[in-house]
Amino acid sequence: MTRKTAGPWNDAGVSIPGAIPFQHDGDSGIGVLLSHGFTGSPVSLRPWAEDLAAAGHSVSLPLLPGHGTTWQDMNRTTWQDWYAELSRGYAELTDRCEQVFVAGLSMGGTLVTKLAEDHPDRISGLILVNPAYRADDPRLRLLPVLQRFLPSLGGIGNDIKKPGQDEGAYDRIPLKALYSQTHLWAEVVERLDTITMPVLLFRSPEDHVVPPSSAALFLSKIASDDVHEELLLNSYHVATIDNDAPKIFQMTRDFIDRLTR
Repeated sequence: MTRKTAGPWNDAGVSIPGAIPFQHDGDSGIGVLLSHGFTGSPVSLRPWAEDLAAAGHSVSLPLLPGHGTTWQDMNRTTWQDWYAELSRGYAELTDRCEQVFVAGLSMGGTLVTKLAEDHPDRISGLILVNPAYRADDPRLRLLPVLQRFLPSLGGIGNDIKKPGQDEGAYDRIPLKALYSQTHLWAEVVERLDTITMPVLLFRSPEDHVVPPSSAALFLSKIASDDVHEELLLNSYHVATIDNDAPKIFQMTRDFIDRLTR
């Protein structure tokens, strides 16, 4: 049974169409927690969540605090708020599922990596799509000072090659929230060597948001001996609703099936 944790989008306290949580109670005994990215929304992962639900799995796709409304709201939240919401979704899945997998896009990948670091014996696999652990933008060096005086910069949303797609992201980058995200990166990178579970990493070589050095950093530090990196040659950053989405969905199902037989 699929359960929306809010009503229609215009009655759910959000201002972006479709930016509501998604939950499904499956019968496979397997749970999958999904996390959207920075300034994004569940819109970017909804097809992935629905595909996993159709496979019989229990699925949780929360709306992270500060997202789905306005970028000003997001500037009043921190990475700890986003992580706390994901942790609630994770706890609900572990209560009713024998095995749990975690998956995320961009900053969502960072957040679920932290979950994997915090729960190494309970999470069966880590699935990442263009995860963010660092950025090469030289302006970040000014961020500690800049975020005190400048509320936002131009947005990074909808980096999608496929025409007609919209991930439901803000058109501005809230700088206080971005500064908090950099602290999340540091927190997660410091403990990457504790990642020992199987990893499925999807990466778009043509990504205009997250640099290749981010995935390279991740791969250089983790301790897992079961790692597969899949290049998405026909998608940009938001690959979960781009041309390679069917590949992501199929390979995710195969990854879970292999590890739960």
